[in-house]
Amino acid sequence: MAMAFKMATSGMKVTDECKNSFMEMKWKKVHRYIVFKIDEKSGGFTVDKVGSAGEGYDDLAASLPDDDCRYAVFDFDFVTVDNCRKSKIFFIAWYLRPLPLLSI
Repeated sequence: MAMAFKMATSGMKVTDECKNSFMEMKWKKVHRYIVFKIDEKSGGFTVDKVGSAGEGYDDLAASLPDDDCRYAVFDFDFVTVDNCRKSKIFFIAWYLRPLPLLSI
């Protein structure tokens, strides 16, 4: 029995640069992370910054702006307790907003 899956779509366009950068990160391991932003003119996602394979999470965190939202994917390498090398890709939605002070 064949199953059909419907994917949710938001109407946001994803550029070929976004797709190609992600595939390079996933399969060729040339990027550690990719930061995406929304382009107001085209109404879609574009690549804002790409981190080289030698960069880490601290470099990703430093590249995120304090006053705008971004989306990122991060390729996290780790070693299990069985001494197996693994890699997981995390999706990060970033928006830093000032929190209001609570009055007591």
